[in-house]
Amino acid sequence: MKTKEPDFLSDKQIQGNKIIALFMELETPDGVYFEYLLKDGNRSKLTHFLLLEYHLSWDWLMPVCSKIDTVCGIDLHEWDQFINESLESKNINIVFSAVVEFIEWYNQNK
Repeated sequence: MKTKEPDFLSDKQIQGNKIIALFMELETPDGVYFEYLLKDGNRSKLTHFLLLEYHLSWDWLMPVCSKIDTVCGIDLHEWDQFINESLESKNINIVFSAVVEFIEWYNQNK
């Protein structure tokens, strides 16, 4: 179930969406990925109009969980279990945070 988009994103949501988009190898026609409104209504200079909805939509977040499941394999069983336990909560905020935490760890250890 999709929730209403807030007027602005928190720093955690912005950074988490960027981390996930890079992990998912999201591509846009011009190679620029991110846009968000700052609290004062100005657009960030490092952005492109593409609303990333990993923090809002199960349709966006579940493919990330599937990719993590594939990446984890047998060697990273504890992370796979961590993601699965977050999914059991049925709370998109908990799953989003767990996914971001895994990707940050994965990027440092791959």
